[in-house]
This record gives sequence, structure tokens and C-alpha cells, in this order.
Amino acid sequence: MELKYVVREGEISDLHKVVALYRTVASRSGGIAREADEVTEAYVRSFIEKSLESGIILTVENPEKPDTLIAEVHTYKPGIKVFAHIFSDLTIAVHPDYQGKWIGKLLFGTLLQETISKHSEVMRVELLVRESNKRAIEFYEKFGFNIEGRLENRICDKTGKLEADIPMGWTFSACWQQV
Repeated sequence: MELKYVVREGEISDLHKVVALYRTVASRSGGIAREADEVTEAYVRSFIEKSLESGIILTVENPEKPDTLIAEVHTYKPGIKVFAHIFSDLTIAVHPDYQGKWIGKLLFGTLLQETISKHSEVMRVELLVRESNKRAIEFYEKFGFNIEGRLENRICDKTGKLEADIPMGWTFSACWQQV
């Protein structure tokens, strides 16, 4: 039987499910920027509330265990007027057991489609990715994100090794509306 993955809007009641997902992803090296012990309820509540207020939050539940999330993506406006046309602080997390199964592609594609269809004021989506995460960089490039520079020695891993954060941006073009 083939499982069907459904993207839905996130909600504040997803708090504990998102915490569990992020702790699992964070426990794997290179998964997200935070360590598992840094994934607190306060941190997750903060980005859920910001995303609900001025952005997008999407989730995918495990079809076999609906009380468990296997993926989440969120982004929101920075809260400064000159940046009102931007979604920033984008983070996507896919449970390690579900990576490589097109769930990230489904989730990320839905995020960009919702940006276009429901947030006409947003012309730019931006994110940061560690330079060693070549797979993620290629993933974002397939969606039209461009590398916009390097923030040298911004990330320090558990061993003390420094690496660059890579800023990437996607700019919405009016031509997309006509497609």
C-alpha cells in the first residue's frame, strides 16, 4: 500500500509534535542549526506564532500515526517595514526516516505556491544553509533559489570546526503569475 502524504497548515496545537520532530532532526549532525537540547517549547512556540501572524507554517503528519509530524516548514516576515515584502527565517525539517521520499519537495513546493497565491505582497523568500550541506543547496537551487554570498566562519560545530553559512534567496517574478 502506498502512503499518501498530505500537507496542511500548522497550528499552535502542533507545538509538542514540532518540538519532537525538531529534536529528532537536530540530533542528526547537519540537520538544523540547533542542537537537540536547544529545541525548547519557547523556541518552537515563538516561530509558530510568528508564522501564524505574518507568514506560513505547513506540516505533514505521519499517515500511519496522525499524532506524529514527519515534516514542517515555516517562514515569516522580519517585522520591519522596509522588509515587509520578505519572508525570512525559513526552516524546513524532515524526519530522517522520511528523507529522500519527496516529502521535502512536496512541502517546499507547497510553501512557494502559497507564497505566490496567498501573499502577493511577498516578493522574496530567503534562507541560510551551511556550506557543507550540498544536498540542501542543490535542493533549494532546483526551486529557483540563488546563492547570494558567504558568511565566513559563521557556524562552529561540536568539534570546533568553522564553516560558512550560505545566504540564498528566491525572488518572485510577476511572470510567474501568468503561468
